[in-house]
Amino acid sequence: MKFSGSNDEDDEKEMTFWEHLDELRGSLWRIIIAILVTSIGAFAFKGVLFDDIILAPKSKTFITYRAFCKLGEWLSMPSLCVDPSHFQLINISLAGQFTSHMNISLIAGLIVALPYALWELWRFIKPGLSDKEIKGSRGVVAIVSLLFVTGVLFSYFIAAPLMINFLGGYTVSDAVTNQIALTSYVSSITMMTLLMGLLFELPVLILFLTRIGLITPKHLRKYRKHTVVGILIVAGVITPSPDVFSQVIVAIPLYALFELSLALSARIYRKKQAAAAE
Repeated sequence: MKFSGSNDEDDEKEMTFWEHLDELRGSLWRIIIAILVTSIGAFAFKGVLFDDIILAPKSKTFITYRAFCKLGEWLSMPSLCVDPSHFQLINISLAGQFTSHMNISLIAGLIVALPYALWELWRFIKPGLSDKEIKGSRGVVAIVSLLFVTGVLFSYFIAAPLMINFLGGYTVSDAVTNQIALTSYVSSITMMTLLMGLLFELPVLILFLTRIGLITPKHLRKYRKHTVVGILIVAGVITPSPDVFSQVIVAIPLYALFELSLALSARIYRKKQAAAAE
C-alpha cells in the first residue's frame, strides 16, 4: 500500500507494516467512536426508541397491519386483518428493562453508524487497490449500506410483524396465557432485523464470488429450483404462519434478490470473458 506526499512519483513511499497497523487502528477507533456516539443518542431518546419503534409492531395501529387490513378488504380476505395486541409484555428480571434499553441502543447505533464504518474501512483498503479495481468498486459503500438498510426496513415492516402476530398469538391450550418477556421480544426483533439486513447483502456476496471465480452464472441457473425451495423454507421459518399469503410476501423479495444476484453475476462474468479474450 502506498501514499503520496506530492504529485511526484519519486516522492511516493511504501508504508511499513507498523504504519499499516497504525492506520487500521485509527480507522477502528473512529468506527468505535461513531457507534458509541450514535448509541448514546439512541439511548437518550428512550421514548422514541421503544414506544415509536421497537414496540410499535405490537400495536394494531401499526402501518403494516393497517395496510394488511385494507388489502384484506380489497381481496375479501378478512384473515389478513390482524390484532397483534393479544399478548402482554412483562419484565421478569431486575435489570431486564435497563439491559434491553442498552442492547437496543447499541444495535440502533450500529445500524445508523454502518455507512460511516463501511466508508472508514473502504478508505483504509482503497490505497492498496489498482486504478482498475477502484473503478470497478465505485459506489460499493453506498450499495452495501443501501442493501443492508433495505433488509432492515423489510424486516421491521414485513417479516417481524408477521412473526410477532403468529408467535405472540399461538397457544397450545386455552389454559395457557401468553405473557412474553421483554428481553425475548426485543431479542426476536433485533435478531430478525440484523438477519434480514445481512441476507439482503446476497447480491454483493454473489458479485464478489463471481469476481474471484468461485461461482459462475451457469452454476446459479443450474441450482435455481433448489434456490426457490430454499427461499420458501426460509420464508416459512421467518413467518411460521399457516397463511400462505404471508410466506409469499416474504419469499418474493428474497427471490428478487437472487435474480438480481444472477444478473450481476452474468454481467461480471461477461466482462471477465471479454477481458480474457483481449
